[in-house]
Amino acid sequence: MSYDVNKNGNKQPQNLEEMMLMINKNANGARFQIKVSANSKKNSIDFEADFIKLKISKPAVDGKANKEIINYLSDILNLPKNNIKILNGEKSSLKMLLFMPKTLQ
Repeated sequence: MSYDVNKNGNKQPQNLEEMMLMINKNANGARFQIKVSANSKKNSIDFEADFIKLKISKPAVDGKANKEIINYLSDILNLPKNNIKILNGEKSSLKMLLFMPKTLQ
C-alpha cells in the first residue's frame, strides 16, 4: 500500500480504496479505530498510518465530544446518527466505532 505524507509528516491513504483497507468489515457493519482530539478549533478528519484522527470542536466533558463525533461523522458520511455507534473508548481518546448499513436499522 502506498501512502501520501500530510503536512504533519504522517502517512495517509492516497484514495478511498486504501482507506477501506484500514476498516474491519463484518456482518454487523464496518468498524475502525479513531483517535480523537477534543476541544479543537474546528471539526476535521486526518488519516494516520493505522487509524483515523478526528478533531472535534466540543470539549470531552459530559459526553459532548462523543455526541459531536456521531453528529460530524453522520453529516460527512450521509448516514443516520443511529447507524454509528461507539463500541469502546467512550472515556478515552482512542475509540472503536461501528458503522451499520442502513438496511440493518
